[in-house]
Amino acid sequence: MPPGTSALAEVSGDPMAAGVAHRRQVLYWRLLSRLFGAEEQPTLETASMAVVEELGLPATLLDPEVSVDNLVQRFPALAGELCDLMAAREHSGGDEVRRAALVSKLLLNVFATGSGTVTAGDLARWKKDAEWFERGMGCEPGGLRGPDGDAEVAGVLTTLEGDLVKRMRLREVLADPYLARQLTPSMSLIEQLLRDKSNLSGVALANAKALIRKYVDEVAEVLRTQVEQTSVGVIDRSVPPKRVFRNLDIERTIWKNLTNWSPEDQRLYVDRLFYRQTARRTTPAKLIVVVDQSGSMVDSMVNCTILASIFAGLPKVDVHLIAFDTRALDLTPWVHDPFEVLLRTDLGGGNDGHVAMNLARPKITDPRNTVMVWISDFYEVRTLITDFESVHRSGVKLIPVGSVNSSGRNSIDPWYRQKFKDLGTPVISGHIRKLVVELKNFLT
Repeated sequence: MPPGTSALAEVSGDPMAAGVAHRRQVLYWRLLSRLFGAEEQPTLETASMAVVEELGLPATLLDPEVSVDNLVQRFPALAGELCDLMAAREHSGGDEVRRAALVSKLLLNVFATGSGTVTAGDLARWKKDAEWFERGMGCEPGGLRGPDGDAEVAGVLTTLEGDLVKRMRLREVLADPYLARQLTPSMSLIEQLLRDKSNLSGVALANAKALIRKYVDEVAEVLRTQVEQTSVGVIDRSVPPKRVFRNLDIERTIWKNLTNWSPEDQRLYVDRLFYRQTARRTTPAKLIVVVDQSGSMVDSMVNCTILASIFAGLPKVDVHLIAFDTRALDLTPWVHDPFEVLLRTDLGGGNDGHVAMNLARPKITDPRNTVMVWISDFYEVRTLITDFESVHRSGVKLIPVGSVNSSGRNSIDPWYRQKFKDLGTPVISGHIRKLVVELKNFLT
């Protein structure tokens, strides 16, 4: 609402406009008091209830304990109104006040997360409310955290979810099969599970592994689709086409044989067949993925582990995976199984890129047929740039990546960002699809 709307309406002598502005103010002031204060404001609550009743909306709309799912189940007609609710468009009179009431519900249920212990049910309900919030923003559930979503809003949702997970007595939940079944895997939850896995045993550990496996499978399916849909390199024109029916270029064959058309017979006599060239790069390529597994890079660790396993499944691609913090770990033997890789990582701590480089460089046997992907925030010792320059000069395709996550957000040391740019190997920023394209074009 533009500042001074109510005052302007009153000055202009438009009591109807003033009334609309006043009702909206009541609803939004009540929302702010709920978001930033633990105690209810009786005056605002009473006034807001009067506005909601006047609009013919259910009183439960104001109750933050009632989930949006539950509200829609009881009042199905509201489902359509909640979708695209916060999209930019003109609203008039009572519609604007009604919109304010519905928007308040979505915002309150998502952003007023309270304090204290969180149950598995609380987390599940919040996730459903977050999905309704995304619908209200004009996105499909999960869309805000996707490649076309709002990175800033996605970051806030991820932070809120992470806080809820941290407030949950996760070990107790995992030890109870009924409560564990209520959990749905997410990056925030997987991060906590990976950090705490050494403290779990028995049923709790089994349930944690099941959640990690489920999340890995879900992400792998999405990434596998992106890899399949990405450009697969240029045609190798030096390789003659295979003379098989599926490669027959019918249009070119007809065009090239038009001079053989017989008007008397009304037939086209073909004396030469033409075939499409389909051969693509077949030289074996080596992919070395080095991932910073320190605390700030958990999202990248999970996504790159899965991505490495997918490329490892491609023909004639030799994939090596190294994770590092202050130590380096060669995870290549398990690169085909990201689940096993993640169970062998020890997230957290600082980072020392030199130990990872010492493990990675001996793997470079054919520089011009090798790509090195280095995923980090690059808050490293500055002397590591000498190693990057040396690797690049040797002919290796160096791809520095700031982060590889679902929202595309990253934080990169500006000094290293400029150094890589000067080297001609700018840091990839944004969604994981950018890395998929880079790798697919080089490896196929």
